[in-house]
Amino acid sequence: MDKEDLGPELEAELEALDREMPRMQSMSGGIFALATAWAERHAAILERTPPSMRAAMESRLHRMGIRWGVVSGSRMTAQFPAIGLPRKRIA
Repeated sequence: MDKEDLGPELEAELEALDREMPRMQSMSGGIFALATAWAERHAAILERTPPSMRAAMESRLHRMGIRWGVVSGSRMTAQFPAIGLPRKRIA
């Protein structure tokens, strides 16, 4: 899936937010505090995003929010078994 390039400054902001999420989560004291911290960062990043890139940024922030459990949405997980390896039989 190709993602729209948001430029180095905005990409750096997204990366910084993703790196800070574990700390925000551990320091929040609950889901409501975490959601508030997320909403504040979300709004600040969108405020610095040029209007022409706003839709792409909102989409990226939404996917990040799903991953961290602060916005609603489906998470998709998949199992990728090794291909071609013989299975051991247990007697």
